[in-house]
Amino acid sequence: MQQLDSYAAHPEQSLGRKTHESPPNNRSEYQRDRDRIVHSTAFRRLEYKTQVFVNHEGDLFRTRLTHSIEVAQIGRAMARSLGLNEDLVEAIALAHDLGHTPFGHAGQDVLNHCMKNYGGFEHNLQSLRVVDILEEKYAEFEGLNLTFETREGILKHCSIVNAKRLGEVGERFLSKQQPGLEAQLSNLADEIAYNNHDLDDGLRAGLINLNQLKNVSLFQEQLYKVNEEYPNLAERRTIHEVIRRMINRLVSDLIDQSRLNIQRANIKHIDDARAHGTTLIGFSEQMIELHLELKQFLRKNLYTHFRVYRMTNKAKLIIKNLFNAFMEDTKLLPEEHSRKASIMESQDGSDGRARAVADYIAGMTDRYAITEYKRLFDPTQLT
Repeated sequence: MQQLDSYAAHPEQSLGRKTHESPPNNRSEYQRDRDRIVHSTAFRRLEYKTQVFVNHEGDLFRTRLTHSIEVAQIGRAMARSLGLNEDLVEAIALAHDLGHTPFGHAGQDVLNHCMKNYGGFEHNLQSLRVVDILEEKYAEFEGLNLTFETREGILKHCSIVNAKRLGEVGERFLSKQQPGLEAQLSNLADEIAYNNHDLDDGLRAGLINLNQLKNVSLFQEQLYKVNEEYPNLAERRTIHEVIRRMINRLVSDLIDQSRLNIQRANIKHIDDARAHGTTLIGFSEQMIELHLELKQFLRKNLYTHFRVYRMTNKAKLIIKNLFNAFMEDTKLLPEEHSRKASIMESQDGSDGRARAVADYIAGMTDRYAITEYKRLFDPTQLT
């Protein structure tokens, strides 16, 4: 059994679940959370949701599922070194993208635009909505009935308006408190994973090349070391070796700096971390600059590459047209979702109708969204 430090999230001290349950046998509360997430429908859908590249563009590119697994692996490694709860970090990591739309951030941006008059759309809030309401599996409660600590970690960002509606889990956004250290760590494990793995996928796809990376210090320092040690290594293996060393450099820096932050702040309990004015899990000042340089490179050279941009535009067109069609006539929705839309509209008017449509679209995989678009707008598709 893992030895937890005093400031870690101890499962026996959990703030509990929305619906009370008897303690689990032979596993902790956070292991139960993780298991429910892994067996959820939304988790399985992540296999067919894009990270950067649309799912069908290639078998080797990362999906939301492989990304979530990689975040969990990085997060667990850091949690163990810092004496934090690995199981809680893993649960948060595996659940953090459950509410993501098809087509990655492009899908989220256009769905948020479509929902601007109906409360907006934000994927962290949608992930919480998935585990609190939309998963329909258990007889005694809606959703997955996860612990407060897992739900706290899933909700990385939240507007004040939405926080007021969320009860206890939204309170920290109103009182300006921090989440527990496991939640803070999961957030940065996500950043480490997607920056480095998007870089890997971009190089694999040929959208960026090694020459373009000559001004990215974090990449170049590791490339120099790899070339020194292995001068005849093939390019593909060189890239893999560089990126794994970059991840190790980021992870090591975060562990060292976070341990120092915790010691300096005299954190003894999870409540101390929550009450602290700033996040305690983080990089050194030097690494913040190096990591920012990498992120800026990706934003300039990969995320706006014309091939990615073309697919982004297609994705926006698909999501926008689906939303408008379903809002105009909810009978176009599958029967179960059409029924939900009617119920939600009777309760909350057009806001409820729009939220039901957004729930349906956000739950789609890339392939399903494309298929639905063809069914609605391609006259040759009769079913």
